[in-house]
Amino acid sequence: MDAIQDPETKISFEKYDSFIQGILYPKLKETAELRDSVYDKISEYLKLKSLIETIEDHSLDTLKLSVDLGSNFYVQGKADSTEFIYVNVGFGFYLKMTKPEAKKFIESKQEHLEKLADSYTVEINLIRAKIKVIQEAMSSVLGF
Repeated sequence: MDAIQDPETKISFEKYDSFIQGILYPKLKETAELRDSVYDKISEYLKLKSLIETIEDHSLDTLKLSVDLGSNFYVQGKADSTEFIYVNVGFGFYLKMTKPEAKKFIESKQEHLEKLADSYTVEINLIRAKIKVIQEAMSSVLGF
């Protein structure tokens, strides 16, 4: 920006640069993190669906598994019955479901989450496009 001699142009460039650095990049980062969290939720639901299918395929009445308590700290768990499954339906609420009900819920939830992730991807692409347009306009004014 030192190549800019006109004070008004220099001020305009600084405003655009601060807009990119202060508004667009943080918004891009935030939106990407939101999309990543949605992908994490999709992954968790797919793991549950896979577990349900394993239970059904092997006709398991009881189940032994490792439960993650957080920070990759696992303990052994045992389910005496696989007739019902408690599924996190959001906002900290768990709903008791049969395996077919849970699979249907998971498919519906997965579809909803994929649409949400797609909307975040569109928003990310729009932010990136805005950044690129502003940077190209600034470059063209400088003659680069």
